[in-house]
Amino acid sequence: MRSNISNGSRGKCRIHKVAEVAACRPGLDAEISALKPKVVVCLGATAAQALLGRDFRMTQHRGEFIESPLVPFVMATVHPSSILRAPDDETRHAEMRRFVADLKKLSRVLS
Repeated sequence: MRSNISNGSRGKCRIHKVAEVAACRPGLDAEISALKPKVVVCLGATAAQALLGRDFRMTQHRGEFIESPLVPFVMATVHPSSILRAPDDETRHAEMRRFVADLKKLSRVLS
């Protein structure tokens, strides 16, 4: 897959093309159907929108359990690589704490 990231500048960039994401959906649906997981975690906005719909906003629903007919529990959180791109150490540490808090919510529903 070709990335649309150029010259290292920060800002909004689409790493995944819509057609590539849509092409993967039947395979994902088949895996979910076969494995019947209790939880699906979407890492990043692209994954969340592919599974939960284009209207999903990570800024509004990060770390929340989202209703879905696919599995009992669906959660979206940031992609771990986004934490590494935080502008400074303080923000990176805060984002890591939020990410870990999201994962702890998941561990509670799995136990």
